[in-house]
Amino acid sequence: MPIKAVVWDVDDTLFDYTTADREGMRAHLVAEGLLAGYGSAEEALVRWRQITDRQWARFSAGEVDFVTQRRDRIREFLGRPELTEAEADAWFQRYVTHYEAAWSLFPDVLPVLDALAGSHRHAVLSNSSLTVQDRKLRVLGVHDRFETILCAAELGVSKPEPAAFLAACDALALPPAEVAYVGDHPEIDGRGAAEAGLLSVWIDRGGVYATVDPPEGPRRIASLSELPALLGADTRFGAPSTFG
Repeated sequence: MPIKAVVWDVDDTLFDYTTADREGMRAHLVAEGLLAGYGSAEEALVRWRQITDRQWARFSAGEVDFVTQRRDRIREFLGRPELTEAEADAWFQRYVTHYEAAWSLFPDVLPVLDALAGSHRHAVLSNSSLTVQDRKLRVLGVHDRFETILCAAELGVSKPEPAAFLAACDALALPPAEVAYVGDHPEIDGRGAAEAGLLSVWIDRGGVYATVDPPEGPRRIASLSELPALLGADTRFGAPSTFG
């Protein structure tokens, strides 16, 4: 079946989350007078991400809600379990100010969205919350490119569960075989989408997953410029995959 729609991950697929997170955390720790306590911004960021992964796992398992996992992230990161909800929220909002100042799309995003605008429908499926991703996509100027934006916090199910991907297909009223999913995580996005029956495309930008053995199922690309050719889009935009 021809692919009629593309569903997109957001962070580290469309949006350069890694850079924004790193630069935002560095600026925030300096402003809070906390950088010396972590040795370097890179060490602090590694700890922040490890804690984020642990707390997100609790949310995914249904143990806590989205806001609670975020507050607990902050308490664990600071080593201050006594922080009130208001104090944790205020700390996070100060971080967000620095984080948002570093927001940007990857340079291959707008060209591929332009190239596929006339041939494919577009949607978003993210393991985040609609409040977060809706605003992010508006600030980045691409919100109107997507018919629907689905997020785990509101869906009640997260990637790599098949139900998350099938919810996106249902929102588009298309069978999985007519939908492609593009994401940066080889397992959560790549294997998850493939096992749900979508055309799975893993965008490997040479980041933290570059040394991971690719799972069976997803097509691996190094740049979004390769996507139109992979989808068989009627466009001159695109290049052969460097991964074969």
